[in-house]
Amino acid sequence: MVDATLMTRPPARDLDAAVRLLEVAADPVRLTVLRLLGDGQRCVCRLQPEVGVAANLLSYHLKVLRQAGLVTASRRGRWVDYALAPDALDRLHTALPPICEVST
Repeated sequence: MVDATLMTRPPARDLDAAVRLLEVAADPVRLTVLRLLGDGQRCVCRLQPEVGVAANLLSYHLKVLRQAGLVTASRRGRWVDYALAPDALDRLHTALPPICEVST
């Protein structure tokens, strides 16, 4: 038996926001950046070789992640350090559809 409370639909605006957030995270480059930042803050100079894309393309993807509120940036002289936003994992988890068990 499926728990009916798990099957309720969120309001449309919440669903639209969840879809947009998951679309941001679903890009392979951005997902790689999120995974790397899951290990802690990194300078963009360390991210670029690990992500393996041109600097201008990485800059674009970091901008998209910042605009979505998934990462934060702080300047350190010439360098910019990036970190996961404090609520990033919670927001991504909330955006995922509920997974429910079907009891027989």
